[in-house]
Amino acid sequence: MLKITLHDTADQLRIELEGRLAGAWVCELEHCWYTAKACHRDRTLSVDLTDVIFIDQAGRYLLQLMHRDGVHLVASALMRQDILDHITGTTD
Repeated sequence: MLKITLHDTADQLRIELEGRLAGAWVCELEHCWYTAKACHRDRTLSVDLTDVIFIDQAGRYLLQLMHRDGVHLVASALMRQDILDHITGTTD
């Protein structure tokens, strides 16, 4: 299960995810992303992965596409940071 919450401010739209980014939920996030891009072109878009407990291969691929499109990805735990490093191609 994945909970998707949108936080809308004057200059930013943040998509907060909680749970498992896997299976059909990847398609749901993709739909949410495309809708946000179309409706909020003038705002910075970010995805908060702080409360995500699992990301499957399709989820990683979608996050990689989102990052390449300019979406800011946020994580806090070491495991999730490792996933973000893989997606964004950065290493410490």
